[in-house]
Amino acid sequence: MKKQIVTLTAIAALSVGAATSASASSYTVQSGDTLWGISQDKNVSIESLKGWNNLSSDLILPSQELKVDGQATSEKKADSSTYTVKSGDTLAEIASAHGIPLDSLMSWNGISGYMIYPGETLTVKGGTAAAEKAPAKTAAAPAKEKAPAPKTASAPAQKAPAAASAQSGKTMTVSATAYTAYCAGCSGTTATGIDLRSNPNQKVIAVDPSVIPLGSKVWVEGYGEAIAGDTGGAIKGNKIDVFIPTQGAALEFGRKNVTIKVLN
Repeated sequence: MKKQIVTLTAIAALSVGAATSASASSYTVQSGDTLWGISQDKNVSIESLKGWNNLSSDLILPSQELKVDGQATSEKKADSSTYTVKSGDTLAEIASAHGIPLDSLMSWNGISGYMIYPGETLTVKGGTAAAEKAPAKTAAAPAKEKAPAPKTASAPAQKAPAAASAQSGKTMTVSATAYTAYCAGCSGTTATGIDLRSNPNQKVIAVDPSVIPLGSKVWVEGYGEAIAGDTGGAIKGNKIDVFIPTQGAALEFGRKNVTIKVLN
């Protein structure tokens, strides 16, 4: 009888341990929670939380069940070596969701800019970046013969430099303001997939793509050389928004007229 009691106690302890382990991989959103707060509590990045839970914004709701451990997600994705781009996806989010560096994702798929299109098939699993470059280019070749070039992985990389070259060397005066990655409602990720919160020293400007093509390198008076990597609802015509890491410095920047030059 005594042996039976000990056995039942051990089973109960194991059951409790298993339940604790299972619950550690998920979290139920409470009233007042934010993605940033959950990421700090669980010691994971905001982009990882969004990738594991297929979130396209920072909006979360009470009682929502979130995955906070990417191990199970990584195991599920391990047997898939490709990913089909969906509307709203960015390269940074795809790389984070599959646990690979952004530069490796771009290298494996022969992408030199940050533009991707819904319907593209991207390689998200492989060996070294050098080993994966050749298959990526081989896969793009048949697509060129088929005509729907915008659906191939290599098409955006070819189009962006062409658009940028049309403006290369152009100098103009623009109205400049500043913004940060931590404003209300901001995700911290630009329209071209640059994670500004993880790269606070990156020099990026928001532009009107009809004036300055996305992906261009632009010299900005008083700011230096930057990437035209973002857009904004109020950025129309000869206006730019320069990224500055801190809110105080962004407010001090104010609004001013500056000279810019499109480098490529």
